[in-house]
Amino acid sequence: MRGRDPRSIKAEVRERVWRLLEERGVARFPLPVKGRIPNFAGAEEAAARLRSSDEYQAARVVKVNPDSPQRPVRLMALQDGKLLVMPTPRIRSGFLLLDPSRIPKGMVSQASTISGAFRLGLQVHPRDLPRIDLIVIGSVAVTPSGWRVGKGEGYAELEYGILRSFGKVDGSTPIFTTVHELQLVEDLPREPFDVPVDAIFTERRAIRCPPNPKPEGIYWELLDERKLEEIPLLQEMRRTFYRRELL
Repeated sequence: MRGRDPRSIKAEVRERVWRLLEERGVARFPLPVKGRIPNFAGAEEAAARLRSSDEYQAARVVKVNPDSPQRPVRLMALQDGKLLVMPTPRIRSGFLLLDPSRIPKGMVSQASTISGAFRLGLQVHPRDLPRIDLIVIGSVAVTPSGWRVGKGEGYAELEYGILRSFGKVDGSTPIFTTVHELQLVEDLPREPFDVPVDAIFTERRAIRCPPNPKPEGIYWELLDERKLEEIPLLQEMRRTFYRRELL
């Protein structure tokens, strides 16, 4: 991989994994999985393995991405009485906070969906979120050493950078991912903004990763201007955090 553009390598890995999941018949709705954090057969089993971890058991507040393969994690967090933080798709509406004590019992499953979370959760500015004890992140591919790629748009990295900027997570906050075994790859290039995971849960096993450095915030100088135009929260943050960093 040395000497090649990291983005092109990551793109090739994504294409290979998306194709493999469909060829092996483990890709699940929504289809096709290309361009998505892919849903997979065994997502519930992977979530159950995550559920048995000490970090999950001890967590009071869990942040989980809004993609389909992590819906079982969102559901079990609410069922287990944990506060759930869910970023809205593309972070366009910021973050949602779901408190299971305020959700009717018959609507907990609905609350774990994107549309249900908007109806049953509260839109909360990141400065007003509780401190997060565990992050669960979606992946297209991940290495046993903890380096991952998403679908290529950088939203997971931005979510992490936002939360870190507001002091809701730090370098010790555990980050987990649930994937199918076919999403495990040998190696991936690393860029400064990449967010590594501390543990991987598949339908077959749990993999503990070695410690890796995590980004300390948003790399404004590397941020695509298009993202700023799309995400009002980033525009607000650049007016405050970025200018403060320049002083």
